[in-house]
Amino acid sequence: MSAVGAAFDKAAGEGRAAVVGYLPAGFPTVAGSIEAALAMAGAGADIMEIGLPYSDPLIDGPVIQEAVHRALTGGVHVADVLRTVEAVAAAGVPVLIMTYWNPVDHYGVDAFARDLAAAGGSGLITPDLTPEEAGPWLDAAATHHLDPVFLVAPSSTTERIELITKVCGGFVYAASLMGITGARDTVSGQAAGLVARVRACTNLPVAVGLGVRNGDQAAQVASFADGVIVGSAFVQRLLDAPDLPAGIGAVRDLAADLAAGVRRPARPAGRTP
Repeated sequence: MSAVGAAFDKAAGEGRAAVVGYLPAGFPTVAGSIEAALAMAGAGADIMEIGLPYSDPLIDGPVIQEAVHRALTGGVHVADVLRTVEAVAAAGVPVLIMTYWNPVDHYGVDAFARDLAAAGGSGLITPDLTPEEAGPWLDAAATHHLDPVFLVAPSSTTERIELITKVCGGFVYAASLMGITGARDTVSGQAAGLVARVRACTNLPVAVGLGVRNGDQAAQVASFADGVIVGSAFVQRLLDAPDLPAGIGAVRDLAADLAAGVRRPARPAGRTP
């Protein structure tokens, strides 16, 4: 079992959903993003996603776009992303890279998988890579023991969900709505139904992303999903902070709020550790 799978099993054994936190590498600085990620993990994030900044972030909303722009302007490189992964993994937290496919293809698929594994990374989340085009990545992931995480959406047909879940590793990323990333006032009404449809096709954990901003919403999602993915809300706290120490405190507080939230509801139905 991968480190990501073990983290979901541990959460399930405690009768709760896992908290998955996201931050882009290099924002506000490389060192700052490492400090923030470690603070989130220390306050309750079970798994971390580290974003690889890219100039054309198709599904990202304005909050993450702004953070990624600042990271790129600051000169972040793939080596910095891998260094961030290494620091978080060394703290004992499973960590995946969230990335669009172009940077991986440009780097070299096997080389990227090799270097990610060497850094202690657990896998990749690839929002714009389809299973039909994923052969080289699936081969490299298998060779280097990495989890390939793909996304399903409310628009996904049963046949599509079956195809996607067959090639997933670690967990299935369920996008709760059609649209770009960003914290929202309410959880999408489509999320619970999507999780149920995914569970009919796989025994992998199902984590819901896009829209969660606080512990109350995390509790709601945790009542029907195996994991709660939060990104924009963390990034917004860093953007709003007057300085890095304040930002670190803000993301730590949010991680603690989310961790408390997923411990409030009953264990999600449909999966046992």
